[in-house]
Amino acid sequence: MRRLLPSPAASVDPYDEYGADVPPLRIGMVASLDGTVTDAEGWTDGLGGAADFRVFRVLRALAGAILVGASTVRTRRLGPARLSAELRERRGGPPAPIVVVSRSLDLDWTLPLFTAAETPTLVVTCASALSGRRLPVPAVVAGDDAVDLGAAVRSLRDDHGLDRLLCEGGPALTTSLVRAGLADELCLNLAPALHGSAHHTPLLGALDAEVPVRPAAVYEDDGVLFLRYRLR
Repeated sequence: MRRLLPSPAASVDPYDEYGADVPPLRIGMVASLDGTVTDAEGWTDGLGGAADFRVFRVLRALAGAILVGASTVRTRRLGPARLSAELRERRGGPPAPIVVVSRSLDLDWTLPLFTAAETPTLVVTCASALSGRRLPVPAVVAGDDAVDLGAAVRSLRDDHGLDRLLCEGGPALTTSLVRAGLADELCLNLAPALHGSAHHTPLLGALDAEVPVRPAAVYEDDGVLFLRYRLR
């Protein structure tokens, strides 16, 4: 990986670059140049290639917890977080827990994400969804009839000791975090491709107003541009 901004460097270590200043809540997403976060098959896997996956794994290793939306889990393509031996050593411990945000709790609890995670998966939900139910994983209750993301973030930090949150999407959860003013940094990886696909999925949904961002760093690796923006 080479750094283009703020000060050019021919070769940098992604772990050191992204780990130098880890914000409280970071969003990590990959998109094509025409703005879709899914490939022709409707998935993110084929967008950024090996370079994107290297940064994806680094962001996970630097996170205290990994936020994902329930729709992402329902694709059945999300397994438990794992670390390579190198990243495990640099992190100094097991992978971060995955935290599933779900208002309805309509999830398949037999998935390996819930049954075979080295670090137990958590669920964030609201009181009405949890009422009278016993879940096989720990639950964070935030809000009465809908998930209060601000309360959820505070509970993860204060009650569970989980800071340095990383949101991996999908777009609905990402949009909600941005709308609530909870996101500190957007790490957007731009794949060198135009997909023009019928499966076009935008990075974000509708926002109440324009959200200004400040460029923090730009990197390049194998044709992928890695953009870091500060949201506050």
